[in-house]
Amino acid sequence: MKIKPLIIGDLVAKIPIIQGGMGVGVSLSNLAGSVAKHGAIGVISAAHPGYLEEDFEKNTLEANLRGLYKHIKRAKEISSKGIIGVNIMVAINNYAEHVKAAIAAGADLIISGAGLPLKLPEITKGSAIKIAPIVSSRKAVKVILNYWKKHSNRTADAVIIEGPNAGGHLGFNTNNIEKEINNFDNNILDIIDEIKLFEKEFNTKIPVIVAGGVFNHEDVLKYLNLGANGVQVATKFVATEECDAHPNFKEAYIKCKKDDIKLTVSPVGMPGRAIKNKFLEKLEKERIKISKCYNCLIPCNPSSTPYCITSALINAVKGDLDNGLIFCGSNAYKINKISTVKEVIDELMGE
Repeated sequence: MKIKPLIIGDLVAKIPIIQGGMGVGVSLSNLAGSVAKHGAIGVISAAHPGYLEEDFEKNTLEANLRGLYKHIKRAKEISSKGIIGVNIMVAINNYAEHVKAAIAAGADLIISGAGLPLKLPEITKGSAIKIAPIVSSRKAVKVILNYWKKHSNRTADAVIIEGPNAGGHLGFNTNNIEKEINNFDNNILDIIDEIKLFEKEFNTKIPVIVAGGVFNHEDVLKYLNLGANGVQVATKFVATEECDAHPNFKEAYIKCKKDDIKLTVSPVGMPGRAIKNKFLEKLEKERIKISKCYNCLIPCNPSSTPYCITSALINAVKGDLDNGLIFCGSNAYKINKISTVKEVIDELMGE
């Protein structure tokens, strides 16, 4: 099978792979820029991209917007102006400000999930940036695209279908995960059928990208044969030299076993997949005290949430694994060495 480029409007990625956005700090400019440099689409996570800024603790929002701008610019430099996207969760506070910062910095694509990005076309109106919602069901894509049609007279530039084997926050009920895994291929076909209706109505091509559990060349071929135009891969890029996370974080992927990968509760109100460690063990027994609220998530209530996800993710990405949350996909246990971005892309492409 000849693998075709991924075309999103006037963006052409010769490698039909999007590197999934991973926060906090796991996919910033170095990883995203390196992925884009090799012909795929690199993605920066907008979840606290300014966590290393000097004033992050005092001026969190300003530090994040500044950090996002700087990382997009730097990724563009690393990639020789390759395609750079930004993953922005609907669940974050100051969503519109993050979108506008991405546009101002020259990002090419905004990928948005962890909620329904209903206002995204309105915020991006007048810019050339492409927009792609993350969906988990036919119902979700129907609601989003109908809303966009009614209120903005436009449709998606691409749609990312994220399955239940993904890392981080999952758009599924914990009790139905196994059922959703078994039904994922049928779900993809249903969503593609729905997207075709909007393609016909707007007389345009809406590329479909499959995400969640994509790990090897066979997975890529499988989803392309199902009708997808590309795949999104995140977990496999963590254990690379170019990944922005601390070496300890990468080592956690290499050392973990299949039984170490667990579903846990998130303050966002969604299940999350992570590697079992002392932090998760403590969380099973007690609520972890919150010393500071970063006002990052809309659904989060510091007085009742089980832990501060910002502190947990920052600890992990800085290498303090005992006090950190290590998000990962279901296939993290299959990683056994540190690779390079080029090696990962070559393997996915069957080269």
